[in-house]
Amino acid sequence: MTAAGDGSLLVVGDIVTDVVARHRGPLATGTDTAAAVRTLPGGAGANVACWAAHSGCADVRLLGRVGADAAQWHERELVAAGVRPRLVVDREATTGTVICLVDTGASAERTFLTDSGASLRLEPADWSDALLDGVARLHLSGYLLFSEPSRALAEVALAAARERGVPVSLDPASAGFLLEFGVDRFLAFAEGLDVLLPSRDEACLLTGLPEPVDAAAKLSRLVPLVVAKSGVAGALVARSGAVVARVPAVPATPLDTTGAGDAFTGAFLAALLAGADPEEAAAQGCRAGARAVERVGGRPPHRRPTHRGTGGQGVPPGRPDPEVTP
Repeated sequence: MTAAGDGSLLVVGDIVTDVVARHRGPLATGTDTAAAVRTLPGGAGANVACWAAHSGCADVRLLGRVGADAAQWHERELVAAGVRPRLVVDREATTGTVICLVDTGASAERTFLTDSGASLRLEPADWSDALLDGVARLHLSGYLLFSEPSRALAEVALAAARERGVPVSLDPASAGFLLEFGVDRFLAFAEGLDVLLPSRDEACLLTGLPEPVDAAAKLSRLVPLVVAKSGVAGALVARSGAVVARVPAVPATPLDTTGAGDAFTGAFLAALLAGADPEEAAAQGCRAGARAVERVGGRPPHRRPTHRGTGGQGVPPGRPDPEVTP
């Protein structure tokens, strides 16, 4: 196994286009609701990769699938964030799109309308064991489990990583999708993981327990390291059936909570790669989560502009662009 700090992080997961609508007041059914609307790059897997790079991981790689409609834009955005993308261009499906409805109240809570598009059409043929060359950690987006092709890819990637002794982490991604997928099916997959990073709702759903502390402790009997993200309540670190650390949240004034959990995960994994212990890595995750909620969208600021005149946001989908070769 590659020593801590000496290897890369490989993320396999979803890359989507986020349409973030921050609405003022309750949604008015059947008529108009005023909102500030922006089109931004997103996707849980891509967000994790970008936050890991932003948090100091020198070599972050991302495998994902996009449609030809927005491939160039997403590639530019990822490169500008310090990520090395390997994008599979789907000629049959468009890039996944998520409508993020964000309440501008104090909690800045968000609701997603999700069209997974090409993102969950990743398949085993898109995988090569060579992707693990030089990789110290593999992270899988939980969204991969919610379609048959991408679930098969996740299984292949997990098996390949275990064969090489590369530790594997996973973020369950969505309590709603988890419920549809089935808790038992998810837990069967989780048995092969080294790190599980659920939200408090996901941890409670996966265990049937109402308290996050009890849920995290129970999950850590299945997965060696469990870090339960609890928003304003911080995070819980659990091992061997017990919570071993409670990490406080960092105060923040929320603007948009989209991607806060992804920010935590990316910073947490970057810290582990740098040699931090899980408690310190979780503290880094809480700091990144606080920075994330004070921004609109799920990504950190760019390291450098990607396109003159676009304020560092690149060219949005729909603009003419040369096509990416798959």
